Amino acid sequence: MAAVAEPAAATGRERYRALALRRIFLLVLLMAALAFTMAADMALGPANYSLSQVLSALFDPASAGDQLRVVIWDIRMPIALMAVPVGASLSVAGAQMQTILSNPLASPFTLGISAAASFGAALALVAGVAIFPAALQYMVPINAFLMAMVAALFIHFASTMRGVTVETIVLLGIALVFTFNAALSLLEYLASEQALAAVVFWTMGSLTKATWDKVYVTAAIIVVTVPLFMKNAWALTALRLGDDKAASMGVKVRSLRLQTMLTVSLLAAIPVSFVGTIGFVGLVGPHIARMLVGEDQRFFLPGSLICGALLLSATSVVSKILIPGAILPIGVITAVVGVPFFFVLIFSNRRRAW
Repeated sequence: MAAVAEPAAATGRERYRALALRRIFLLVLLMAALAFTMAADMALGPANYSLSQVLSALFDPASAGDQLRVVIWDIRMPIALMAVPVGASLSVAGAQMQTILSNPLASPFTLGISAAASFGAALALVAGVAIFPAALQYMVPINAFLMAMVAALFIHFASTMRGVTVETIVLLGIALVFTFNAALSLLEYLASEQALAAVVFWTMGSLTKATWDKVYVTAAIIVVTVPLFMKNAWALTALRLGDDKAASMGVKVRSLRLQTMLTVSLLAAIPVSFVGTIGFVGLVGPHIARMLVGEDQRFFLPGSLICGALLLSATSVVSKILIPGAILPIGVITAVVGVPFFFVLIFSNRRRAW
């Protein structure tokens, strides 16, 4: 028996190593694609440059002309870099919401977190209301962040109530979306022409107002939160087996859910508060990562991060080439891409339910 078991175990280990290497290779390919889309994002604009000119300005600024250097470093690079942590944050937030809620349709956009952030921002832009009176110069992002946190915590505590199912959480998310959108519409109706234009532009989502400070803050959230998820990678993977099985393996399910939801709230709220409402990245990114590398959080988490960053970076490129000389709101492009994917998920889940 032992002689038979040893070759089988060795074969199993070899298969696992091959699978792990394949997943690592896919992650490397995704990172290479991300680097390419970032370079393309910096090359495109009202004045187009070649990739060789962009690389020259990046790695040898002294040899590049003053105009090229200013355009790349001061104007386009913050926008191209902002797409990376924003897309990564939204995708990781969606991935962990899907994990702890056992809901493939969960994301900051579909569960009302983005709508809550939009309402918070509109309170500042239209009514001048600061939820947190200090730091009035940052009233818009702070309002958006606090309202997003309120929506995320509501979803979490609702999910822990007795008898609440996955379908109930989806319905609660839809209710939040309609509630905050209705409140936002009321504010828009009461707004002045100038305030209305600001709110509409903000809710469309745009990277054009990216600054180095916003890039640093959003990237810092990724640096702080992702190690926390990696620390709990085994427990989060076990949670996908169900609460009872995870608890039998020693996972403190309730504590893990609360900690994860609080962290997800930061990931979802900070980017939205800076760039506005960007939908479906938090829904599509995790599912692409899941198809490529599976459910193991050691690979699924970095896969979701890279896929989200790649999606938003590629969307930023598309927003510049659809209409020459114009940059479309990035939230519009993500919705166009995300809605068909959303329908596919709905019907695929329906077939599995039958």
